[in-house]
Amino acid sequence: MKFISWNVNGVRAVAKKGFVDIVKQLDPDFLAIQESKCQEGQIDLDLEGYFQYWNYAERKGYSGTAIFTKHEAVSVTNGIGIEKHDNEGRVITLEYGKYYVVTVYTPNSKRTLERLEDRQDFEDEFRKYLLNLKSKKSVIMCGDLNVAHKEIDLTNPKSNKKNAGFTLEERTKMTELLESGFVDSFRVLYPELEGAYSWWSYMHSARSRNIGWRLDYFVLSDDLKSSISKAYILPEVLGSDHCPVGVELDF
Repeated sequence: MKFISWNVNGVRAVAKKGFVDIVKQLDPDFLAIQESKCQEGQIDLDLEGYFQYWNYAERKGYSGTAIFTKHEAVSVTNGIGIEKHDNEGRVITLEYGKYYVVTVYTPNSKRTLERLEDRQDFEDEFRKYLLNLKSKKSVIMCGDLNVAHKEIDLTNPKSNKKNAGFTLEERTKMTELLESGFVDSFRVLYPELEGAYSWWSYMHSARSRNIGWRLDYFVLSDDLKSSISKAYILPEVLGSDHCPVGVELDF
């Protein structure tokens, strides 16, 4: 089973850059996108053979997630059941017989860290939500987690320790999630691989110079660790400031 996750930074924009053709070429069983930045009825994606599940933010042109899959879900849940965290379209959960597929677009703490406290609360509640799912069946969670977990996950760790995405608080929440019974699938296979990033600033030719951050993940319940056959990042796929990341599982 092939799973892909991609922060598209506006699905209407990326649709004009060959999104449908990219999906056909990648041919995933599941494709989760984040930061769709659209409302219902604003785009019609011709993805033959895929069921489409969307969660829209109340605020227009902001946030939002979607999952496109060849496999019809048993049930679909938008959000985590907490009103203050569920108005930005950040979480979708698809239920299947033996597992859940969850996509998330974790809130950005913002340049001045003004949203750090709210983000911390979101992460605590989201972790509780995932643990509840895990108590029932396996969990495949993916998305833009807006954090570089370890120093190996960004180019310039020393100069970014007080910046959004690499604060001690954010990194600690990621550690807490993993220690509660989950694994970072990419690091399972590539624990020491450097220069593996999924986001680059549009400034200073950062992408061509590979000055980046790994912000996009597949985090799996630990019972799936032995099922990971491949994990990868696809920097050659253009269209967004993020690139797709993927995992393949042998159930």
